Amino acid sequence: SALERLMVGRTTLVIAHRLSTIRNASCIAVVQDGQIVERGSHNTLMSNPRGAYAGLVKHQHGRS
Repeated sequence: SALERLMVGRTTLVIAHRLSTIRNASCIAVVQDGQIVERGSHNTLMSNPRGAYAGLVKHQHGRS
């Protein structure tokens, strides 16, 4: 996508509601109530099925 091309070789902060936008990010931080509750790559965060990120992904894909 255009956003991915712009981010190559740069540090980029993306705030996203659509999780597919950040799926390829090297580091994803999940913020709840002003606190970072999880941090890692998509695969790392998805490896914890009870984690906040995995829950958001499942909810967004209609599998909650």
